[in-house]
Amino acid sequence: MQSSFNVEICVDSPDAALAAEAGGAARVELCASLFEGGTTPSAGCIRVARERLKTARLHVLIRPRAGDFLYSETEWTVVTTDVLQCKALGVDGVVVGCLTAEGDVDVRRLQELIAMARPMQVTFHRAFDMCRDARLALEQLVALGVDRVLTSGQDVSCLEGIDLIAELNTQAAGRIVVMPGGGVTPRNVAKIVAATGVRDVHMSARTTVESGMRHRNGNAFMGGVLRPAEFEWKTTSTDVVRAVVAQFT
Repeated sequence: MQSSFNVEICVDSPDAALAAEAGGAARVELCASLFEGGTTPSAGCIRVARERLKTARLHVLIRPRAGDFLYSETEWTVVTTDVLQCKALGVDGVVVGCLTAEGDVDVRRLQELIAMARPMQVTFHRAFDMCRDARLALEQLVALGVDRVLTSGQDVSCLEGIDLIAELNTQAAGRIVVMPGGGVTPRNVAKIVAATGVRDVHMSARTTVESGMRHRNGNAFMGGVLRPAEFEWKTTSTDVVRAVVAQFT
């Protein structure tokens, strides 16, 4: 079992990655489209984050679209291409996930992806929370050599899934890192850690940024009916990250 405590922050831009690093994050998970649960960020986003991060390890989400984790052959080609691109850019780890129609880990495809990704670390993302049998899935990930699994305990948040997370961490017995993610905040992180025994946590640490635009056209919109506000957006709060890290240092 690892002795250190690691805070991983989910970010959607190089600026957010730097804010997470300034707060003491051990890792960042770089994504796009967090509103949809995260998709693969652009090559430019990855490259700039890689060039500017100094201490935090850079992991990149590999997810070709929103929705489920059952991918067509074309989508899978996108996944493998993105993994190889991350490797070429010097990324520290990739965050992946793929399932069968029956809700099991797609072992064949994941094995292919892991072999392709090494020596980068491999995290299995919250596709795990959509598996029909969490305990079986964990053993499959261990057998494949996955480094860590991100999970809310197959529930709406880590607090609701806290019992399963604790069970999975016990089952893992140091063979794989079980990392709670989903609803982790500075207020509840100590409770989650104490109840589960984990040594890694994943959170978004978001704050709202107000646009600097003085001219604002209120008649045109860049998204559909369901859209974020036009003149504000979310980014990572260094203060929130620091508040979590401080509880374990």
